[in-house]
Amino acid sequence: MRPDGPPPTQTLATVPSNPQIGFGAAVNITILCMLFGANAVAVKVAFESFGVFSAAAIRFSSAAIVIALWALLSGKSFRLQAGQWKHLLVYSVLFTAQLSLFYIGLNRTYASRGTLIINLLPFLILLLAHFFIPGDGITRRKLVGLMFGFGGVVCVLVGTEGLSGSIRSGDGLVLLATFIWACNTVFLKRVINTFSPLHIVLYSMLFGLPFFFMGACWLDETAIRTLSLRGVSALFYQTFVTASFGFIAWNHLLKTYGAVALHSFVFIMPLVGVVLSGWFLHEPLGPNLWLALICIVVGILVVHCKPPGGMTVFPLRRHM
Repeated sequence: MRPDGPPPTQTLATVPSNPQIGFGAAVNITILCMLFGANAVAVKVAFESFGVFSAAAIRFSSAAIVIALWALLSGKSFRLQAGQWKHLLVYSVLFTAQLSLFYIGLNRTYASRGTLIINLLPFLILLLAHFFIPGDGITRRKLVGLMFGFGGVVCVLVGTEGLSGSIRSGDGLVLLATFIWACNTVFLKRVINTFSPLHIVLYSMLFGLPFFFMGACWLDETAIRTLSLRGVSALFYQTFVTASFGFIAWNHLLKTYGAVALHSFVFIMPLVGVVLSGWFLHEPLGPNLWLALICIVVGILVVHCKPPGGMTVFPLRRHM
């Protein structure tokens, strides 16, 4: 599951039963994307009251319980097929590393910067998929989107004080977390695309929990820093609104309308994340961040606007 967005269920082959999105459905998807966009801000606010790994341990243990209860009441099967454990183990290891780096990195940088860097994900996936996923090459349209996306990240890192004066210590960790997440998504698409979204999300959470609790005991200076309604509410939000309700709602919409239709709304996430970072956290939103936001949003829109007859720019690809 992504740190500040929907679970990676777009990697599964989903056939929508109703691909036409009406006004009501569009409003629901927009609201859900706004909720996901606010998640990085909620993570940052929760750090005011909880240690980095303590917050992760509380969030994912609670979310795992909620999702497991939902699956049980819905009659979902928890059983894995033969041979799936080894693939799920690799995914879970990368998931745990990704979340740990994201949490540590976000604690050391602004939520607005973390939001924009993490939204480099679709562009990294496109780049990796070109080499490792058959039939998923980079077209001219995707290349333009990639240029906007990576240009946006350059704008994030290069501020008014130049590169050396702008980069914060957490930026590189968030960027590394995003790269691991992209690798994990491509791995999922290539080798375990028959998995149920429930298995992917629930078992990766359960695998990571012991490490989050160990991090809380050994790496957090204190589990509870300054307990406040603001911090507790932020942790409640990311636990039950995004990690639990968000997972269920996104998968319901994905089953109904399909991944392509839903992903035409994901540009909302960085918009909401940056605006709320300035509003709730009073973070400095300089011209470079606004330019980065424009580049990333335009890049996402270009990537998800699919005209017919796209031509592959780089026809020769290597497959592992």
